[in-house]
Amino acid sequence: MSDTSLDLFEGMDLDILFALFDTLPVDVSFVNADDEVTYFNLPAAGRIFPRTRLDIGRRVQRCHPPQSVDKVQRILDDFRAKKRSTADFWLEAGGKFIYIRYFAVCGKDGTYQGTLEVSQDCTEIRALQGEKKLEGEPGV
Repeated sequence: MSDTSLDLFEGMDLDILFALFDTLPVDVSFVNADDEVTYFNLPAAGRIFPRTRLDIGRRVQRCHPPQSVDKVQRILDDFRAKKRSTADFWLEAGGKFIYIRYFAVCGKDGTYQGTLEVSQDCTEIRALQGEKKLEGEPGV
């Protein structure tokens, strides 16, 4: 194992962990307890809400449009106060149906560690009908 191996995941190093996050069909961002963006993935399909390296260390309030900053702050305040642990939103933009979820991230002792933001383009999912079972896949 390399210097970046994680004790929790036998045989998994940070390169694999980052590749795993970049393979997910969602945008993932993490904001620490000081409201600073400390991580975002780079999905192969491209991010719904683009980010640059300049966003790392930036206060999350500066990454949102002015009209939504007060709502973002209320969510963060509620997470810190343990009033709620999730917040969900959806919107239509550029012909896409976007689902945005915020999750409070807490340590084992319950201390607020930050917020995980997960955004997904659900346009194709929303249009699904009927069933497609695994049995119909070649070789299964």
